[in-house]
Amino acid sequence: MSDVHSDQLLSEVAALPQLPGVYRYFDAAGAVLYVGKARNLKKRVANYFQKSHGGTRIGHMISKIVRMETTVVRSEAEALLLENNLIKTLKPRYNILFRDDKSYPYLKIASHAFPRLAYYRGAVDKKHRYFGPYPSAWAVKESILLLQKVFRLRTCEDTVYANRTRPCLLYQIKRCSGPCVGYIAPEAYAQDVASAEAFLMGDTQLVLSKLEQRMTTHAEKLEFEQAAELRNQMSAISRVLHQQSIEIASDKDVDILAVKVQGGKACVNLAMVRGGRHLGDRPYFPVHVDDATQIHHGELDDEEGEGEGEAGEGNTGPAVADSIEVQVLEAFIAQHYIDVPVPSTLVLSHLVGRELIEAISVQAGSRVTAVFQPREQRRHWLEMAETNAGLQLARLLAEEGSQQARTRALADALELAPDDLDNFRIECFDISHTAGEATQASCVVFEHHAMQNREYRRYNIEGITPGDDYAAMRQVLLRRYGKLAEVLAAETDAPPVGDAEGVGSDAPPKTKAARMPDLVLVDGGKGQVSMAREVFGELGLALSLIVGVEKGEGRKVGLEELVFADGREKVYLGKDSAALMLVAQIRDEAHRFAITGMRAKRAKVRVGGSQLEDIPGIGPKRRARLLQRFGGIRGVAAASVEDIASVEGIATDLAEEIYKALH
Repeated sequence: MSDVHSDQLLSEVAALPQLPGVYRYFDAAGAVLYVGKARNLKKRVANYFQKSHGGTRIGHMISKIVRMETTVVRSEAEALLLENNLIKTLKPRYNILFRDDKSYPYLKIASHAFPRLAYYRGAVDKKHRYFGPYPSAWAVKESILLLQKVFRLRTCEDTVYANRTRPCLLYQIKRCSGPCVGYIAPEAYAQDVASAEAFLMGDTQLVLSKLEQRMTTHAEKLEFEQAAELRNQMSAISRVLHQQSIEIASDKDVDILAVKVQGGKACVNLAMVRGGRHLGDRPYFPVHVDDATQIHHGELDDEEGEGEGEAGEGNTGPAVADSIEVQVLEAFIAQHYIDVPVPSTLVLSHLVGRELIEAISVQAGSRVTAVFQPREQRRHWLEMAETNAGLQLARLLAEEGSQQARTRALADALELAPDDLDNFRIECFDISHTAGEATQASCVVFEHHAMQNREYRRYNIEGITPGDDYAAMRQVLLRRYGKLAEVLAAETDAPPVGDAEGVGSDAPPKTKAARMPDLVLVDGGKGQVSMAREVFGELGLALSLIVGVEKGEGRKVGLEELVFADGREKVYLGKDSAALMLVAQIRDEAHRFAITGMRAKRAKVRVGGSQLEDIPGIGPKRRARLLQRFGGIRGVAAASVEDIASVEGIATDLAEEIYKALH
């Protein structure tokens, strides 16, 4: 391998220290290929460049490495945590990566003389009490409903609470104790809040004991109505415990993690138990599983593959099996608990390394126990999580199979033969405006059998006759593919890459920016396709890439026809065609993306009059007069100082201020 890498890179490898640390590999385009950790940086990294890895995936990755970065740390635990922080941040191509764009919701008890229950998502504030995180919004809202039934705490906003003169419907249906109108004393409400917090923390026996004491006290004082209310609370809690199978004095906060691998895909199912209540679960699907596991098996540093496993309850566990399931589960634990509080107990479907649990314990600042092969209630929880992991993975595989079938059906219908169906790329364009106002073009991207919304683009169209969709399409296609055509032409004229700069015979892969799509969809018929053909002809691009989506008779969905720029006859795919379903999905997404952008732009223009009210001396009346005289904010901006001063109520000095503010 050393003959394909630069002398500088090899010298950096030779100079590495024999200390624990983290290393990053980069390709010629600057993209991160792989992030790894090592007990001995020198020994681990040298193995990549000194050994022959043949045609394996690790060999393919190593051939792309042109640059390396390393960070020395003090311990293996630090290396493990830094590795997964970098994986989550840099998203390398050859690491198992879990993507979770959704934050977790919490149940919030807001600080107040009469605290309120609220659903909350975001950064926590120390002045309030938060319980969770919960696996879903439904779990939070179900818990709020439960607390309303049992403890009758308020959920209204403070502004509503402060302006009530009589109790709301929630009081009438016994979901609130009416603190807004003084139907409950602050001390009694505070006791209900304390009981609710104890219930959420799993101290149900303590809650029941205190309620019983309060009920007895009221009964001794002959306060039978208050005693009856407390009796009803105790009955409600007992029903909840029975219905939701909450075991008193059992586990309070536990995460149950089950992993399933099949068909090159993996699913980690996370089930959450908070306060002894099973709140539900959430599936996670990592990417790069095949590449990462192949590279992991190809690593030759035996020292990195050894280690003692964590024991199950009452047992001494064997060494961790180097299986795909274990790798996926360890990657999830390391990445997930970077941002999410870790509970004191993890129940796991597979045995993971002791050093991983020790590392997240250090990060959390408290002891975390990992349980493998659990018993009793924990075993039932794990079995449920394993079942759900299998079901979720089966659903994913079925959906992906359907998505691949649609992509294949479209490629076959258009008589295309892509080298790699998974990387079959479609870009679709649409124009949107309202009577020529706020014209925008959209470009949406379909690749890897799914819409790639991070690659969507909007284009503001200017300098055309309002409402001229053909000119708008010409402009957006030139802007999208003009520079790309120049890059592709330069690459075609350039000599083949050889051994320059020690890179070897393998040229660096082309970036996405320098790649034409396999298909360009245009939302429109012959007119738009003719315009696209003209643009592609000027740029020297293949006309066979262009396909127009022409609406059928009566513009009915399912009757669309495909129009080709290279002279082929129009094609009707049939309303039940999988290929047409895919085309319609992409076309509709382009239209949605264009029209939302157009509406936002139009609204921005139309509410621009609010700029006037920011000017001292301009109130609603003067603003209305200006807009009425000049027909809108653009007319005001185009007017001279003298014209503005001619409006009733606008003096010359104020007209000058308005003119300056709008220019």
